Amino acid sequence: MCEIDAIIDSKASKALVKELAELRIRNLLCFSELEALNNNGKFLYKHPLIRNYSERVQLETMFREDPDRFLDEFANARENVKRYSSFLKNKKRSPEQKDKDRQNLDKHKERKQLFIDITKQNNGN
Repeated sequence: MCEIDAIIDSKASKALVKELAELRIRNLLCFSELEALNNNGKFLYKHPLIRNYSERVQLETMFREDPDRFLDEFANARENVKRYSSFLKNKKRSPEQKDKDRQNLDKHKERKQLFIDITKQNNGN
């Protein structure tokens, strides 16, 4: 980027400006990915280098290549949502356990929603 920036200062061209803009966008995506990882412990999966590693892509591949496993994983996600919802209602659990249960419930709800979205998307709904 620094090299292109130096060239643009002396003689600008549309191609160089476009290349600089694209590099800047990728650079900003990289920093936003790292910031999200630092803050939340999760990637956003928007940068081209890690986009294909997202859970959604993995589940879509599983849906196409191993539908039985996909359905088993979907059933596990539903059961996990039920389990952690039940844990939160249990009066015997400590506040620390309930905090952890809430986090796990949120995680499994997100995963369950991914399964639902993938199923709807691939059934034309």
